Amino acid sequence: MSKAQPSIVNLADWFRSDSGKYMLEWEKSKFDAVVADVFGFNALQVGACGQDFLENNRISFKLYAFSSKNTSFPPGGEGVLVLSESELLPFASQSIDLLLLPHGLESSMNPHQVLREAERVLVPEGRVVISGFNPWSLWGLRNRLPFAKPWLPEKHAKLVSLPRLKDWLKLLSFDIDRGHFGCYVPAFATKKWIDRFSFMEHAGDRWWPVCGGVYVVSAIKRVSGLRLLMPDWKSPAKKTRARATTHGVATSQTTQVLKDSREGMN
Repeated sequence: MSKAQPSIVNLADWFRSDSGKYMLEWEKSKFDAVVADVFGFNALQVGACGQDFLENNRISFKLYAFSSKNTSFPPGGEGVLVLSESELLPFASQSIDLLLLPHGLESSMNPHQVLREAERVLVPEGRVVISGFNPWSLWGLRNRLPFAKPWLPEKHAKLVSLPRLKDWLKLLSFDIDRGHFGCYVPAFATKKWIDRFSFMEHAGDRWWPVCGGVYVVSAIKRVSGLRLLMPDWKSPAKKTRARATTHGVATSQTTQVLKDSREGMN
């Protein structure tokens, strides 16, 4: 298994910059909205050291998987910290109900294997939430300028576009149920200029939605032939009436059969 190469700029350092804080605020709000109503037994976040994207989720048992021994626990996070590679997760198949991959594909040398692991460990109808930098954006353009200082934490060649991600998810039998683009402000390094161009957030969402600097995608694992058994919500009184009605119909049918039999014998 190949190790992930060091980032041009560490993701944790990027989150501490003005542009990183701007991105993190938007990204965190989308993660919070998606995970708020996801229930189950086990929730897992892979990567994004120092940030708790499971904070708004109500699953009781939370795990945080990182590949670095120097990883600090997410502030305010309560759960289990696991040291592992994202391409080979140390969890049983079909054991995770919710899996978060904040920038987990672009930070790996084998992003498709990361998705295969996600499919393996997720339960049927489990949810995966993925975020990444959009290569088809002003940020992506700034990152691939040949004579400029690297802008994003990863090289342009490692960024996974949304169309490619959709193809990978489809091959692994995932259904995308929602997705968002955000961060339309040009690649400014200071909060002063980011605030001046904040109007582009609303304009970009309306006029050029696929050009946001970051995307967040939520997908559900589908299993062919799976049939979910729903609980019986009938009240005891309704159940009693239903049994009485069924018993009355059966008794009436039995009486009619016996009557017809006696008439035939006579």
